[in-house]
Amino acid sequence: MTVRSVSAGSGVSIGPRDTRGYRAFTAINTVVLLLVCAVMLYPFVTVLAQSFSSPGAIKAGLVSVWPVGFNLDTYGAVAQNGTFWNAYGNTVLYTFLGTTIAMVLTTTFAYAISKPHLRGRNVLIGIAVFTMFFNGGIVPNYVLISALGMKNTMWAVILPGAISVFNLLVMKAFFESLPRELEEAAQIDGLGWFGIFRRIVLPLSKPVIATMVLFYSVAYWNDWFAAFLYLDKQELFPVTLFLRNLIAGASTTASEGAAAAGTTTAAINANIQSVTMILTIVPILCVYPFVQRYFVSGVMLGSVKG
Repeated sequence: MTVRSVSAGSGVSIGPRDTRGYRAFTAINTVVLLLVCAVMLYPFVTVLAQSFSSPGAIKAGLVSVWPVGFNLDTYGAVAQNGTFWNAYGNTVLYTFLGTTIAMVLTTTFAYAISKPHLRGRNVLIGIAVFTMFFNGGIVPNYVLISALGMKNTMWAVILPGAISVFNLLVMKAFFESLPRELEEAAQIDGLGWFGIFRRIVLPLSKPVIATMVLFYSVAYWNDWFAAFLYLDKQELFPVTLFLRNLIAGASTTASEGAAAAGTTTAAINANIQSVTMILTIVPILCVYPFVQRYFVSGVMLGSVKG
């Protein structure tokens, strides 16, 4: 219902959206948001422009937001690099398995601790929250992963981040906001807890599940530190660690081929790094539009208990 005010003596109805103050606020808000978007997009646009520019133009500092000396040779060189595509495949595998395992553990754990009648519920919540503030540190974690026999295996990358406590608490709050009458009606119809969870709760939780899938997928896709700590075999490296090695100055077959053209190694590496960054983030950019509509509603529904 829209509330409208009537100006004295004029008989003209003025809605809240027609006031001068509201129009000024909208204009200022639009300008500020456009500036924020421009600031956030500028680094990405610059990297994209560098990926299509010649190494010489990058070395001369001529590239800003538009490619200079249009060049697709580096894309071709990286596309022929078997090490890059092997790392890319590893990242896809780690992200798929990690997200699947994380969602199974997070949803079941969150649903269990959302029930007030669960014995030991406060203890389980306390243990989970405790890990948000305290952990053993890098060296104890490294010793633990090695002792469990997971060093130099994909499980060293997947399992340590299988449950995010933040995501767990968001899902717990969302499950608590669901009407209890639905579960009680399902119990009367003969469904057990697993049946209620699978047939009633999960279908109603699509927004928050889509949001958590995005969170976990991005986290696994961008993670390189766990692989850096626990993996020594190059054939197990994810693409983010491959990119990290490029940025750290590691040489590639593509850079050697480009160096033969007489360009400095620094400029060549900058071009290769830009190409690799673009190829690395493309899948996330393609997935995000499909889950974006669930993003805001999923976070808000899971953050405020009704």
